[in-house]
Amino acid sequence: MAEDFKSLMTEMLQDTYSAETQALDALTDMAEAASTPSLRSAFEHHRSETERQIERLEKLAKMAGVELEGEECEAMEGLISEAEEIMDEHEEGPVRDAALIGMAQKIEHYEIAAYGTLASMARAAGMTEAAQLLGETLAEEKATDEKLTMLAEREVNPMAMQGMAANDPTKRNKGSAA
Repeated sequence: MAEDFKSLMTEMLQDTYSAETQALDALTDMAEAASTPSLRSAFEHHRSETERQIERLEKLAKMAGVELEGEECEAMEGLISEAEEIMDEHEEGPVRDAALIGMAQKIEHYEIAAYGTLASMARAAGMTEAAQLLGETLAEEKATDEKLTMLAEREVNPMAMQGMAANDPTKRNKGSAA
């Protein structure tokens, strides 16, 4: 196969599409596994956002005349496998929720790298509209990562540290007697 910039972009676009379609299913499973209502809601919101991101990738592929079907994204397969292990190995509660946030952020960081690279490549190729669409998704992925950090720091991690049940409102927001 001839090595050129367009074939590299095509390969990366296919890989990112595969990653997003895999993440879509994983987000459903992670939402169901989350015991903290706000984390469940965050996963459900990001699932809807991921559907729109997939639509953007399909639009980009159409614009570029690229077929999106290709090999599965092995990196995302590995990340999802880790998330499944967390869901299987940890009991429902704030500790598992904290672990799920960590896995979700690993996934977000992978997607941030993918979209950042694709946007940079599109700009280099003079594909202004494609770069703009990729930039929109990149901004969404960064915002999701930030939301997950705030959720972890403000709610889930403190509950996990204190051994609180995520769905027990009587134990939330009470100072420890230490």
